[in-house]
Amino acid sequence: MKPVLIVRTGRAPETISARHGDFPRWFRLGLRLRDAHVRVIDVEQGDRLPEPDDCAGAVITGSASMVTEKLPWSERTAAWIRNAMDVDLPMLGVCYGHQLMSHALGGRVDYLPGGREMGTLRIVTQGDAAKDALGAGLPREFHAHATHEQSVMELPRGAVSLARSDRDPHHLVRYGKHAISTQFHPEFSAEVMRAYIRRKHDVLREEGHAPDALLAAVVPTPDATMLLRNFVREHLLASREMSAA
Repeated sequence: MKPVLIVRTGRAPETISARHGDFPRWFRLGLRLRDAHVRVIDVEQGDRLPEPDDCAGAVITGSASMVTEKLPWSERTAAWIRNAMDVDLPMLGVCYGHQLMSHALGGRVDYLPGGREMGTLRIVTQGDAAKDALGAGLPREFHAHATHEQSVMELPRGAVSLARSDRDPHHLVRYGKHAISTQFHPEFSAEVMRAYIRRKHDVLREEGHAPDALLAAVVPTPDATMLLRNFVREHLLASREMSAA
């Protein structure tokens, strides 16, 4: 059976991972795939990606790096994304993975005007979301956790934005039949979101944010989390020979 890749582009801060785990664990929990179905490829540490045809799909994680740095491992992963699109591989990019997919396919990534976006956000679906394989499962408005400084400023040709926040128009993007990405973090729990805010408490205050208010506004995000299971059902199982988890 071909594996689903968790393409690891970074890691959670040690103060958070020591208590809550790290990206691969969070995605495994959200996707509800058996360990035997999943293979973690740590591209930031130099792991080589298999050929797209040898995979059932890929989830590309967040990172503390910036896509605009165009680090060698990141640009190699961008080239792999282009090859994966050629074979219609199911892909889900999240945060850095979202930005990297757009960059790889011809979009523009840069710092979000107005600075950091962090906390539990109100996300609003838009455009053709109601007709989309994943967007159709979302309510008109839902909550999602986010923490990012850069964002997708211009979409690649042919890509469609399906949801936005008050400040970022591209929180959920469709690129092709089985390729989609989110700026928000569907894998974050409320506890993980609070941990990120606490870690950035002083920085947030210096930037003019109110960290205590951000903490108080954190709520569970079941609709965002369900996106992971829906990705498995609508894309992985629909396109590859995987059996249900």
